[in-house]
Amino acid sequence: MSVIWYECKVKYRKTHETGEQKVTTDTYLLDAVSYTEAESRITEEMKTFTNEDFRIMNIKVANFSEVHPFENSDRWFKSKVSLIALDEESGKERKTNIYLLVQANDIKEAFENTTTAMADTMGDYTIPAITESPILDVFPYFTGEEEQLEKFGVVETSNTSEDDFAEEISEEVSEESEAV
Repeated sequence: MSVIWYECKVKYRKTHETGEQKVTTDTYLLDAVSYTEAESRITEEMKTFTNEDFRIMNIKVANFSEVHPFENSDRWFKSKVSLIALDEESGKERKTNIYLLVQANDIKEAFENTTTAMADTMGDYTIPAITESPILDVFPYFTGEEEQLEKFGVVETSNTSEDDFAEEISEEVSEESEAV
């Protein structure tokens, strides 16, 4: 299932390090299945950030193919990646652009992280542009099940090998065919 990313702009009163309060508009990214869910999720996320009133100014579908967070990075960069393919009919090179959101500390690191994200790509590609994104934070969909499994140490493991599994299936098939 593909992920739909929504870019949400929220206006709220923010307290700066100096203690001064200013009204600011910040951009956040989250994945959701609809605009309604995006609005609901950004509302819940913003309640944890501020006790003040806030307004959702805009919600739009973002054109990111993939989002790649990296540890020890605090800014988000939009990387334009051109996938290069050869058109068999005309013999010409065709470029298809995709956009990645990559977390990094500066442009150079963003380039390196984009290259790392594209490492498993089989085809040729170029990275014609990297720009800093206004996005402050990314909220991927999280069900909570992952946290519960880690918390209670529940790990589903199977003690049967592939050979045992194949043997069990062949026994079930034999039993079913004998019953018929």
